[in-house]
Amino acid sequence: MAGSPEAEYGLDAAQLREVLRFAGLRYADDPLTLIASGWDNDIWRLGEHRAVRIPRRALADQLLRNEQRVLPAIAERLAPSGVVVPAPIHAGVPSERFPHPWSVVPWVSGVAAWHTPRPARAAWASALADALRLLHVASRPDAPTNPYRGIPLSERAEADAARFAAIDAPAAARAAWERAVAVPPYAGPAVWIHGDLHPGNLVVSGSRLAAIVDFGDVTGGDPAYDLAAAWLLFDARGRRLFQDRLAAPDDMLWVRARGWAAAVGAILLAQSDDRADYAALGAEILAEVAAGD
Repeated sequence: MAGSPEAEYGLDAAQLREVLRFAGLRYADDPLTLIASGWDNDIWRLGEHRAVRIPRRALADQLLRNEQRVLPAIAERLAPSGVVVPAPIHAGVPSERFPHPWSVVPWVSGVAAWHTPRPARAAWASALADALRLLHVASRPDAPTNPYRGIPLSERAEADAARFAAIDAPAAARAAWERAVAVPPYAGPAVWIHGDLHPGNLVVSGSRLAAIVDFGDVTGGDPAYDLAAAWLLFDARGRRLFQDRLAAPDDMLWVRARGWAAAVGAILLAQSDDRADYAALGAEILAEVAAGD
């Protein structure tokens, strides 16, 4: 998980504005500011109330199509929680100006949870749990597929074992992963899962959870994958609030979730290369997993 790969087809402001004009958007001439260049997409702020989510490499095309297809219904379902899911306002289609999908989404003011300390996140632990309760309902048969998210942890055991062998992980964290690999896999109906609930994909405004963003990995599967957020995001107090708010659908839910958290921590620590921030997050996650349930 090195630094973001080189853009395969990134646009500058003038080129993006031409894409917006060609699509006939009435707000095409609003001010444009590049906010972030992530692993898959560039995010541009468009005026005061909108943003443009546009792929920077080919692998992101299908992820954007997934969001365009399923986010409107997910956003509507999560609306009662007060947590925004930025479903596309405009689903951009490939054109002669830019032969790839892209989206205009609502702009949500705030900062990534990444920039808030773990103890402060307890203030919105229950709000995230409420939002996930609304998200984790039976998915559709045609839900986007994802070979890495929401699957039985045992299916990734060989790769994860190699990562643990390459790092100095706390023994209790590895033991939590080993236990999760060994328990029976999730046997319930596949539910909608976000698939990437790390601190960079949650927007916080003050002490309030404002939005859950970046649903490119959305799929159907075991909710334990998302609930690994208990260790990815929170300290012991926040984790307790988060867990207490959720009714476990089976006895092994939190065992599997803790194992997934350990696996994610190992990935970040073993494969961050030049990204010291990701390596530090991986070490934090493994320390939280080692601290207990």
